[in-house]
Amino acid sequence: AIAMFIDPSADPRIIDNCCKLQRPVAYFSGLLGQLLRLRYAALRNITLNFSTARAVPGTIAWDSAVAFKPHRDLFAAGPQTGALLTFTSGSTGAPKGALRSHGVLLAQLKALRETMQLTPGDVDLTTLPIVLLANLACGVTSIISDVDLRQPARVDGARVYADAVSQHVASATASPAFFERLVGYSKKTSRTLPEMRKLFCGGAPVFPRLLDALRKTMPRTDPCAVYGSTEAEPIAHVAVSEFSPSDREAMRSGAGLLAGKPVAAVRLRIVRNQWGMQITPLSEAELGQMSMAVRDPGEIVVSGDHVLPGYLGGRGDEETKFKVDGAVWHRTGDLGYLDERGRVWLLGRCGARIDDARGTLYPFSVECAASNVAGIERSALVSAQGKRILAVEIHGTNRETAERDLRDMLGWAHIDEIRFLKRIPVDRRHNAKVDYPALQRMLS
Repeated sequence: AIAMFIDPSADPRIIDNCCKLQRPVAYFSGLLGQLLRLRYAALRNITLNFSTARAVPGTIAWDSAVAFKPHRDLFAAGPQTGALLTFTSGSTGAPKGALRSHGVLLAQLKALRETMQLTPGDVDLTTLPIVLLANLACGVTSIISDVDLRQPARVDGARVYADAVSQHVASATASPAFFERLVGYSKKTSRTLPEMRKLFCGGAPVFPRLLDALRKTMPRTDPCAVYGSTEAEPIAHVAVSEFSPSDREAMRSGAGLLAGKPVAAVRLRIVRNQWGMQITPLSEAELGQMSMAVRDPGEIVVSGDHVLPGYLGGRGDEETKFKVDGAVWHRTGDLGYLDERGRVWLLGRCGARIDDARGTLYPFSVECAASNVAGIERSALVSAQGKRILAVEIHGTNRETAERDLRDMLGWAHIDEIRFLKRIPVDRRHNAKVDYPALQRMLS
C-alpha cells in the first residue's frame, strides 16, 4: 500500500485535483475528517472508510479494523517501489504528486538524520510530517502541540510553550510562522525554554532576525535554518553561530539570504538562468559549461539519491527535471549563487526577479535587508505598473518612521514606492512564503 497525504490546509479545489491525480481506495480519519466527507464529493467516493471516532455511520471503526485477519502474502518492495504520496501546494496551479519510493525515503532519512542529528531517546516538537516520519525511524519521540497546524501563523504560542515545558522537549522543527508565535509569547512573558537544545527552522525563508530571537527564547540552542523543498529535503543548512559580522553586513546590503553549505547527500550547481524553458539532456561537460562562476547568480539545481526524480504521471517533469548523463536533476525554481566557501546564498524565486531599465533586482536582496528594520513584520518586493514596489507589514512603529528607516536602509535598491498593507498574501501551507502573483494582482 502507498500512503497518500493531502495537506490539511488544502481547499476543496486542491483536494479534488489530488484525488483525480490518484484515486484513493481507503480513507482514514478522526471525527473532523469524517465531517469533511460531507462537504467533498472526492472524499465521499472513496470506497473503504475507516474512522478512529466511535459510532460514525457508514464507517469501519478502527477498534474493529485492527482485529481483521491480516494478509499472509508478502510483497518484495524494492528501492523503486512507491511508498509515500504527497502533493505540492497547488497555490500557483494544479498540484503535482510527489511519489517518494522506498529508496528515496531511505536516502532522505539518511540526509535528515545527519543534518538534524536525530538521536534515539530525544523528544522533538514536530510540525512537519516528513520530520515526524524520520523521527519514528530514528527512535525520536514526536510531540504534536494541540494547536491548529493548518494555520501556523495563528497558533497559540502559550499552548506551544506549555506543551514544550510539560513534555520536556529537547528539540523543535517548524516553519518560521510557527516559531514567530512562540517567540512572541516568550517576549511578552519573559519566559524561555532552557531545556531546548536543538532547533531547526525551514519550509520558508528564515531571516537572521528570527534566528537571533529564537536563540534568546531557547538560550541553549544554536538555531539552524534549513533550506529545502518537497522535491529535495534537505538541500543546505546554516546555524546562527555561523553568521560572521561580514555575513550579516552583506545581508543588510543586498547580498541576499545566506542558506549555508549544501548537505553531503546533494549535488548542487548554479546554472545559467533559463527558467520557463526546457533543459534538454546534457553531459557532465555541458553542465559544467552552463554552471556559473563564484558569486554569479543563476538557477539552483540539485541531484542526489534523496531528490525526487519525477512527479506522479510525469506532470511537471518537463519544467522542473532534466538529465545529465542519465542522472535526474531537479530545478528548484530558486535563484542564488555560491560564495568562495561553497555556501549557498538565496536571491528569491526565478519568476519574482525584477528586470527593468535600472538593471536586475532580486526579491531576497531587498527583503532580507528590510527585515533588519525595526517594526517590519514582513516585506515583499514586486514590480507593478512599471514601478519597483516594496510591500510591508509593520508592528510597533508608525508608517513615517518605518518608511524613513526603509529608505535609509535600501537606497541602493532604488525603490519607487513603499506600500503599507494589513496583510501580504502568503502560502497556505506554511503561512510564510510570499505569494508574489497574488501580491502583484493586489497592487496592480
